[in-house]
Amino acid sequence: MSSPPSPSIAYQTTISDEPISMMVEKTAGSPPATATTTAAAAVTTMQTASRERWNHPRSNVFRVTASFWSLLNLGIFDAAYGAMLPYLQSFYGINYTAVSLVFLSPLIGYVFSGILNTRLHNTLGQRGLGVLCGGAHLLSAIINVLHPPFPVLVVSFMLGGLGNGLSDAAWNAWIGNLDRSNELLGFLHAAYGLGGLVSPLIATAIITRAKLPWYTFYYVVIGVSVVEILALTTAFRNHTGRRYRELMACSPGAHESSASIRSVLTTQPEARIAWLSALFVLIYIGVEVSLGGWVVEFLLRIRNGDDFASGMGATGYWLGITLGRILLPFVTNIIGLRMAVAAYLAMAMVMELIFWLVPHFYASIIAVGVQGFFIGPMFPHAVSAITSLLPQHLHVVVIGFVAALGGCGASLLPFALGALAQRFSVTALQPFVLTCLGVSLVIWLFIPHAKKRRCSR
Repeated sequence: MSSPPSPSIAYQTTISDEPISMMVEKTAGSPPATATTTAAAAVTTMQTASRERWNHPRSNVFRVTASFWSLLNLGIFDAAYGAMLPYLQSFYGINYTAVSLVFLSPLIGYVFSGILNTRLHNTLGQRGLGVLCGGAHLLSAIINVLHPPFPVLVVSFMLGGLGNGLSDAAWNAWIGNLDRSNELLGFLHAAYGLGGLVSPLIATAIITRAKLPWYTFYYVVIGVSVVEILALTTAFRNHTGRRYRELMACSPGAHESSASIRSVLTTQPEARIAWLSALFVLIYIGVEVSLGGWVVEFLLRIRNGDDFASGMGATGYWLGITLGRILLPFVTNIIGLRMAVAAYLAMAMVMELIFWLVPHFYASIIAVGVQGFFIGPMFPHAVSAITSLLPQHLHVVVIGFVAALGGCGASLLPFALGALAQRFSVTALQPFVLTCLGVSLVIWLFIPHAKKRRCSR
């Protein structure tokens, strides 16, 4: 379903890859015009152009692909924790609470990414962010390969969290402003889910089938991270800080606000949208990572599965997330964003009850996989709601803030679950997740929404 040209002109609504300053020069012909009128002419020309598509201009195809690869690596990092958990515990000789620090430590990296995101966009552009997020992933993987003492490993996961936070905010904001962004965001996060799918599969095969130590897996991550750096810096080679600043200066309302975190979080109605969206994503990502992180341990200890079959439980869960992110946005396009998310959360709660109350190994694997299917599109749908409700010059700062709090959820909730598991056993997983899903549903219903959110914009 096509849409009329968007009046918003953030960095996706350019006619070409040229900076605005060059476009302004091209609009200055005869008759003579002032700098103000020539700039206005350039902006008017941009406003009449339709929103960029994933395949137009053609260079966007490579940019979209590079963004997908970066999110795939993000998924690899997040899903590896769960597959590694039993083996880290035995390798370092630590209990549930201590090993849960691998979930908590990325929080620091996410917080720094949320603070620095807008400044890094303004100074380095997407090209520089590609170097930073890929570089943080690469350095973290190199440290992990060296299997250092556990405190150093915790610091390594902080670097991974920094890379994840930068990647999450940058590419969600960029993709979120393309035409038909809801489907594209679904595919973007399907790439994340694909990373989550292959990560425990490869890690489990390396450890249980090849009988290699856990840190061997991170040689694979090194290769993926090198490709990430090369792909992002090549695809966004013209997207410098200067280009980003020029394009943001033309965004409607850009001169009305500094677009700082403080102004967004204290000015209505932006503050309500930002805070509620951030809380929703915090709980959602916390649930997503908690399930992916602790399902293997649950299947091993409570459902008495063997090592490989239990590892495949995590693979089935991430497969469900991936398929949900690919398929459910098309359903959302039919029934509307608000109703769709509420329905998906309700179905996820039903699956969680089955996972909890049916004491059978394969029933648990099926239930957690279907649950992954229904919770899969939550984050891209939250981003879609943000980009539809806020002006484009606020997208990077708000999505950066939301991603940072999401990173907090990915750290705090699995860590809290680890503390509960230490006290009550890993059976605390089900009531914990069920409660979080219920709270996220309530928060979603309080988020303002457009009359009807469609996938095409």
